[in-house]
Amino acid sequence: MSHALKQVFNKDKTFRPKRKFEPGTQRFELHKKAQASLNAGLDLKVAVQLPPGEEQNDWVAVHVVDFFNRINLIYGTISDYCTEQSCPVMSGGPKYEYRWQDEHKYRKPTALSAPQYMNLLMDWIEVQINNEDIFPTNVGTPFPKNFLPVVKKILSRLFRVFVHVYIHHFDRITQMGSEAHVNTCYKHFYYFVKEFNLIDTKELEPLVSAWWAQ
Repeated sequence: MSHALKQVFNKDKTFRPKRKFEPGTQRFELHKKAQASLNAGLDLKVAVQLPPGEEQNDWVAVHVVDFFNRINLIYGTISDYCTEQSCPVMSGGPKYEYRWQDEHKYRKPTALSAPQYMNLLMDWIEVQINNEDIFPTNVGTPFPKNFLPVVKKILSRLFRVFVHVYIHHFDRITQMGSEAHVNTCYKHFYYFVKEFNLIDTKELEPLVSAWWAQ
């Protein structure tokens, strides 16, 4: 592993603690299967496809957690450079501004700085993926009816992290020599959400013209 990638995976730079799958569980086995496909160098369009005999919701749940961990790491590498002063608005360039809304403090879409937005986003996702009523971990426990709507919301918000990092902080990623790693993570994410129709095409517009999304 190159020095740059070691920096990307430096635990001290993790924006949030990684969510891990319990060994011996079905999710752990699915996670290993997904990682094996990636490590084997398979075409990412093929790697994201549902393996024969597996349940789609299980496959989606594993990837949501994995994407949270990976994007959490990517943002962690540039978080020192994403400040109230450098990024007073959570945006993806002049055309796209992202406002925060939740069921508690921010009941109406509210303009926030990028670091404020990222903190709230990662906290919110952690709550969702640790909620057994939404992401059940016991084999045989059915997924709730609101599972896919929650997943779509999580992934659309995680996509905004990519947008902000690419448009406002990619110079830092390039300085670290980590652009290939970040591009691969984004391609993986992009092909996955397209494969299972988990993000509206309109939401993907900020990065749709980029070469890595083709």
